[in-house]
Amino acid sequence: MIEEVKEGEVISLDIQDLMEMLPHRYPFLLVDRITECVPGKYAKGYKNLTMNEEFFQGHFPGNPVMPGVLQLEALAQCSAPVLMTLPEYKGKLTLYAGVDNVRFKNIVRPGDRFDMVIELVKVKGPICKSHGVGYVDGKVCIEADMTVALK
Repeated sequence: MIEEVKEGEVISLDIQDLMEMLPHRYPFLLVDRITECVPGKYAKGYKNLTMNEEFFQGHFPGNPVMPGVLQLEALAQCSAPVLMTLPEYKGKLTLYAGVDNVRFKNIVRPGDRFDMVIELVKVKGPICKSHGVGYVDGKVCIEADMTVALK
């Protein structure tokens, strides 16, 4: 269970914490752990990918690649704790409102650990902007500016 977080405190969240916070479930829960989060500032997390992921069966047979839209979704899920660990946003739902400046730079495959870093850029009422970067082995795979709405 996620406790009250003090301002500036660095926390981590395991899969149980994430499932309390996010409505997503397998096969659409795309974050395994938040390794570091400062509420209202940033989060770092990851998704371990295996050949057992359903999307690898058809994308693409003989050449499995994580779809770019799922990389974006993983970034969005990783961004949720940055806000939802703050008392005023606890229990809210984050919904994509827009994505800008998306760049796919490297392929994500089975066996990879997809590391994500999210930085909160701006909050204005229920609208939040963040910048997300996804990595595999230290190489940037995706970069995007995201806008989410809190409901």
